[in-house]
Amino acid sequence: MKFVDEAYIDVSAGDGGNGCVSFRHEKYKEFGGPNGGDGGRGGHVFAVADSNLNTLVDFRYSRRHDARRGEHGMGSDMYGAAGEDITLKVPVGTIISDAETGDVLYEMLVPGEVVTIAKGGDGGFGNMRFKSAINRAPRQKTPGWPGEKKSLKLELKVLADVGLLGMPNAGKSTLIAAVSNARPKIADYPFTTLHPNLGVVRVGPEQSFVIADIPGLIEGASEGAGLGHQFLRHLQRTRLLLHVVDMAPFDDTDPVAQAKAIVGELKKYDKALHDKPRWLVLNKLDMVPADERAARVKDFVKRFRWKGPVFEISALTREGCEPLVQSIYQHVHAQQQAELPPVEVDPRFPLGQPPAAGDGIAEPVR
Repeated sequence: MKFVDEAYIDVSAGDGGNGCVSFRHEKYKEFGGPNGGDGGRGGHVFAVADSNLNTLVDFRYSRRHDARRGEHGMGSDMYGAAGEDITLKVPVGTIISDAETGDVLYEMLVPGEVVTIAKGGDGGFGNMRFKSAINRAPRQKTPGWPGEKKSLKLELKVLADVGLLGMPNAGKSTLIAAVSNARPKIADYPFTTLHPNLGVVRVGPEQSFVIADIPGLIEGASEGAGLGHQFLRHLQRTRLLLHVVDMAPFDDTDPVAQAKAIVGELKKYDKALHDKPRWLVLNKLDMVPADERAARVKDFVKRFRWKGPVFEISALTREGCEPLVQSIYQHVHAQQQAELPPVEVDPRFPLGQPPAAGDGIAEPVR
C-alpha cells in the first residue's frame, strides 16, 4: 500500500432541521393547540484511531466528508430525525490540525480513541415550544443551526519505540529485516526506502518493541533536501535512536564525515530530537577484513568523538544483532516502567498480599 503521511480534508457536519408550525385538527375541537415538532440535529463528524491502518492515502482521493442534515420537524408533535453521523478512520499517531491556523486540535495516540471533529447543528424549535398562557396559538418557529465546517490537515507520525537514522544505503532496511517481522524493499542503491517501515521485534514471550526505518538522510535534509526531511517527524516520538553507519562505503566516502552530517541535520531540525538517547551502530563490518576491524572502529570512535554506546554488527549476516536487540529491549522496557504511575500500597499489608478477613477491610457484597 502506498504510504502517505499528510493529507488535507474538508469536513462539514449536518445542519439542524427546521422547526415546524402546525396545529391540532381534531373533530369537535375548533381551536386545537400547536403541535409543530422540533427539527432533528445535524450529523456529527467523528474521527477514530484505527490500529489496522498505517497510511492516510484514502484521504488523498476523498477530500470532502459531509454528514447528513437533520430532518425538519412535523405536525402531531413529531420531531425530525437526527442526521446520520459519519466516522473517519485514521491511523494511530495521526495529528489533526486546523489547516488555516495550524493549531493542533487532536492527537490520536490511543487505538480506538474517538473525537468529534465537527459538531452537527441543533434542530430548530417548532411552534409547540412557544405556547404560553398569553400566546396559545403561536406561529413562531426557528430554523436549524448550521453544522460546523472545517478545513483540516492530517499528519501521521508513526509510533515506534526505536528509530533508525543514517545516510542512504547505510543498511537500515537490512537491519530492520534481520531483527523484525518487517520486509522492506532492499537493494544496493541509495534511496531504496521511500517511506517509513515499521517492524515488531520479539525478544521473548510478551517481550517486544517496535522499530521504525525512515528514508535515508542527506546533508541539507533539515531545509528540505532529499527524501528524509518529510520523515524526520516520525523520529520525534521514539524512545531511542539508532545511528546506523556504513563502515565499508562503496564510493570510499568518509564514514565520520557522513555521521557528523547526520548529527548536524538532527540538531538543525529539532533540538529535542537531537537530545534523544542515541546509540551508534557500526554496520557492514563483514566487509572489513577481520584484522582491520578493531583499528577501524577505534579510529572512527576517536574521530567522531563518540562517548555513548557502540555496537558492531553486520545486518546482512546478523552478526552482533542479538546483543543489540537485547540491549534495546532492556532500555525500552526500563523507560516504559519509569513512565508508569506509582502504585499506592497500603502500609498495613505486604505488597501483593490481599487483606485477610477481619483486617478492617470491608468484605465485598456477594
